[in-house]
Amino acid sequence: MQKINLSEMITESRNPNSEHIDNCSTLEILKIINNEDKQVALAVEKELYNIAQAVDAISQSFLKQGRLIYLGAGTSGRLGILDASECPPTYGSPPQQVIGLIAGGTPAIFKAVENAEDNPNQAINDLANIDFGTNDILVGIAASGRTPYVIGGMQYAKSLGAIVISLCCNPKAPMIKLADIAITPIVGAEVITGSSRMKAGTAQKLVLNMLTTASMIKIGKVYGNLMVDVEATNAKLIERQISIVMQATDCSRETAIVALNKCNKHCKTAILMILADIDELQAKKILLQNNDSIRKAINNHPA
Repeated sequence: MQKINLSEMITESRNPNSEHIDNCSTLEILKIINNEDKQVALAVEKELYNIAQAVDAISQSFLKQGRLIYLGAGTSGRLGILDASECPPTYGSPPQQVIGLIAGGTPAIFKAVENAEDNPNQAINDLANIDFGTNDILVGIAASGRTPYVIGGMQYAKSLGAIVISLCCNPKAPMIKLADIAITPIVGAEVITGSSRMKAGTAQKLVLNMLTTASMIKIGKVYGNLMVDVEATNAKLIERQISIVMQATDCSRETAIVALNKCNKHCKTAILMILADIDELQAKKILLQNNDSIRKAINNHPA
């Protein structure tokens, strides 16, 4: 087995601020963790230019019917799956538009699968099984930036001509050289040495939030700051739809309910019906002509 030099990884280094954490009171332990966590958002801030490049690439891919694929192992893989799974209920996006793949498959979501992350060929198989293609975008996620499973998938995606993005927390990581766009928030040593589910994991979650949220905004899934593509799949979301229509149009609850009922509870259509004072068919037609964007539809629809 090839020796891994942990000393070259910031995520594996020892944190002097927490060397005596086992001798601290509960409150002192929490203060140490909290102080370290404060550094995470600042590390992400330094990567905003690269994150913006990634968002522009992802949103363009979505407009071409491409997909966003997250690839990771352990915590990184689980975070990708979490972000992917939350897109459909939040934005009404197709379940296959954002996909999370994890080394070891479904069992690894709940329990560590030994040695799964060391198999680069498995990533190739996993990507092939979802028909990964040139219009798709791959985001390789690994705190260390050297996970063989992730690197294998990135190499395969590049061989197909797809855009490849890396998300890691080590500045000299092999993944960076493989990426078209490298996002590298350097959060430093963890409170507990090597426990990259902590600061590194938090940084990854912040970046993934940005990638999907900003991309969904760019393709018209948001109007103002309202999630206007939310689907009414339960009582809470039915109420959320009504509230969104009311806030977007400054209409009464009754007006919002009537509009939603007329268009089979399609939030965007209901909003445009009210704002433009048109019927359901006209609203749907105008939305279709404007890439399903309320903002574009309003700007382009004659008063």
